Amino acid sequence: MKAVIQRVSRGSVAVDGSTVGEIGPGVVVLLGIRRGDGTGEAGYLAEKTARLRIFEDAAGKMNRSLLDTGGSALVISQFTLYGDARQGNRPGFTGAAPPAEAEPLYDVFVRRLRDLLGGERVATGVFRASMEVTIVNDGPVTIIVEREPEQREAP
Repeated sequence: MKAVIQRVSRGSVAVDGSTVGEIGPGVVVLLGIRRGDGTGEAGYLAEKTARLRIFEDAAGKMNRSLLDTGGSALVISQFTLYGDARQGNRPGFTGAAPPAEAEPLYDVFVRRLRDLLGGERVATGVFRASMEVTIVNDGPVTIIVEREPEQREAP
């Protein structure tokens, strides 16, 4: 599972011309889910997102998290994060989890982030919809956090 986390002054997402989610200061999270990911990866990335210290403290150092600042998160599903363009010019997406596998894990990520931050501080797009995302990157600060699927014992 992969999260591209952008510190923003504001962000929003629209579907069919209607805004479905928007935030003020905080982060926009583009979340990619790969085949084999599980709830462990989703929980880990939600925790990391809430605790990632990418906001400045009084001394101007990136030393504060969403938990510290009261900032919000806008979470957007982004299967194209697992696009593979190593061969040819058209990316392949076989590494991305199919929708039936990815959507429940997206939901786990969002629920865990809401548990940590409070439901009113987490907005989302619409899974599988064509979305128009507005991101006003602050800094700019963009961090990529990735977690490999947990190793499972063979039966």
